Amino acid sequence: MTTLLITIVPSLIILAFFFFSDKFKEPKQTIAIVFFLGILICLPAGIINDFMYETFNDGSDFSERLSSSFLSAAWSEELLKFVILYFIVLRRNEFNEPMDGIVYGVTVSLGFATYENYDYVFRLSEEFGVDPYQMAVWRSYSAIPMHGLMGCVMGFYFGLYAFTAKKKYIVLCLLIPFMIHGLYNFLPHPAHFMVLGVVIVYSIALHSQFKKMQINKKSENQQKKI
Repeated sequence: MTTLLITIVPSLIILAFFFFSDKFKEPKQTIAIVFFLGILICLPAGIINDFMYETFNDGSDFSERLSSSFLSAAWSEELLKFVILYFIVLRRNEFNEPMDGIVYGVTVSLGFATYENYDYVFRLSEEFGVDPYQMAVWRSYSAIPMHGLMGCVMGFYFGLYAFTAKKKYIVLCLLIPFMIHGLYNFLPHPAHFMVLGVVIVYSIALHSQFKKMQINKKSENQQKKI
């Protein structure tokens, strides 16, 4: 039971922080839908990642890291999260201010991260020869916050894109999370915390920027430009 809680609760804590930090709270039903969609994209992401890994991994340490980072997980997972934001969230009436981009970006990312974490802890840990409890603890302060914060970064630029229609933001929305995710997976484990530290500072700065925009607003309604 403890292992299961450590597997799931960190995602919910991070999600709760972003949800309650929003001055104009998003509907809980919509949050639940987007979170569930994040879980669903785990299936196509897994298929793509397995295919890319088998195609480009020649057995060397370099190709092992490259095929499990920039060539697979980094682009497939971030692209699928973006698909949910672009084709589902953007078209909903609840998405009516830039901060909503961060909230929903974090939500879809943590939906994905929660199921992925469950898979790592209760299935893959045995293949890796790692105790499930240790796997859950390790990922609770590494991969889980990383996914959530990349959702914050993606959501920030997605929110800017939706309410300015400037195409540079859609590029940054995809490019920056891809580069962060790829670098995080490519570098050896000791460097993960360095990358995570940088992303924490970056995400705080982006989130604070939207928070300042909300301070004097009486209403959340803004006109989307796309």
